[in-house]
Amino acid sequence: MSNILVKDKDIVIPGETLAEGMDYLPGDNTYREGEKIFAKLLGLAGISGRVIRITPLAGPYIPKVGDKIIGEVIGMTMNGFRFNTATAYSAMLNVKDASSRFIRNEEMNSLLSIGDSAVVKITKVTSQNLIDLTMKEPGLHKVTGGRIVKINSQKVPRIIGKQGSMINLIKQKTGCNITVGQNGYVWIKGTPDMELLVSKAVKLIEEKSHQDGLTEKMDAFLSSQVKDAPVQEAPANVEGEQ
Repeated sequence: MSNILVKDKDIVIPGETLAEGMDYLPGDNTYREGEKIFAKLLGLAGISGRVIRITPLAGPYIPKVGDKIIGEVIGMTMNGFRFNTATAYSAMLNVKDASSRFIRNEEMNSLLSIGDSAVVKITKVTSQNLIDLTMKEPGLHKVTGGRIVKINSQKVPRIIGKQGSMINLIKQKTGCNITVGQNGYVWIKGTPDMELLVSKAVKLIEEKSHQDGLTEKMDAFLSSQVKDAPVQEAPANVEGEQ
């Protein structure tokens, strides 16, 4: 007989038994031994049909092809720009992937300079952790104005919410433009007061990511802070959503 021994969003520890029997399947960050499924790491249990997975509560960002990240230019070469990715490995944005128009070497500073940040997309990750980037697709651009907040990258799904529910709520309540990088950097642009409020909201979500009903709690928090401000329509796109 098969049994699930944990509930959805339970906090579990490495080696904890999650299920018994062959009716359930091990998902991300779990493993099977015999007829039991165990947790590989500290995190939140997630149950989807017959699949059990664990979402880590903490951990480093692991670059993946297709991820949209927010990085800072930390160096320049004859061929492009080197970015900090919030990992132990930097990434390269070739000048031909930085703009759809032809850029001469002497014009590179017109695109980006050391210290600038940009929303970029990972196009390649090699076995030696060499990372290539592009900035030629829609939604990829140099960051101008606003503020950038750093969170644990494992909390990015909670910041975005199911089908963008959380991030759209914050956009509606504050009128800010928000881009969430998969590497845990969040760019916020709006009025100074609303930028500060979004920063607080993002940090609250990071802190309380394991709690149920978080979207409703965040709705109440934001409503209490912006009760005199007009409600804005959320942008149609969900920045950072996978």
